[in-house]
Amino acid sequence: MARDRGRLRRSTGVNFAKMLGTGTGENFTPSDADLSRWGALVVIDESALESMDSLPVIRSWNKRALNEVRLVLDPISAHGLWSGKNPFDWSVTPAADAQVVAITRARIKWLQNFRFWKAVPPVSADLHQSPGLIAAIGIGEAPIGLQGTFSLWENGKALRDFAYKGQAHQRAIEATAQYNWYAEELFSRFAVRHVRGQLS
Repeated sequence: MARDRGRLRRSTGVNFAKMLGTGTGENFTPSDADLSRWGALVVIDESALESMDSLPVIRSWNKRALNEVRLVLDPISAHGLWSGKNPFDWSVTPAADAQVVAITRARIKWLQNFRFWKAVPPVSADLHQSPGLIAAIGIGEAPIGLQGTFSLWENGKALRDFAYKGQAHQRAIEATAQYNWYAEELFSRFAVRHVRGQLS
């Protein structure tokens, strides 16, 4: 992961890239990590998308992987910053019944970690019981405290119902405003253009 991070960012057509560890997203503590699954988030030029399989980092990962899942996404909206920038600063309008992805990401203030971890389990339970959810995983960067979620939904309405009607999520939003526990945050939604493999 440490070696490939720089190689991926320097690849032709790549404008932004993050190497991600994963977990269940149930508590976002170190015990939540899944050491058998890793991810790469890449913002890449349209002209380079077709040749992505030939990138050295991707070829190297595929040689070692037992399974691969790839989603090609088009941004719908993104608010906030990731490493000081918004890498998803353009948008599309998806069809009403199109699958959508939500990616949330935050840098948690060190003194707020324990309060944040305590607030996560009710939201996670609510998320995994939400109608229209297809799959959800926790994502994170090194060092500890750079955490987020990746979730795939049947459509935008299902995602909005969870985000704005779920009681646990609403309480977490209120706590975010009260405790100001993020040093940096980004909330983004995407239309799913193509899926290869099965996310579970």
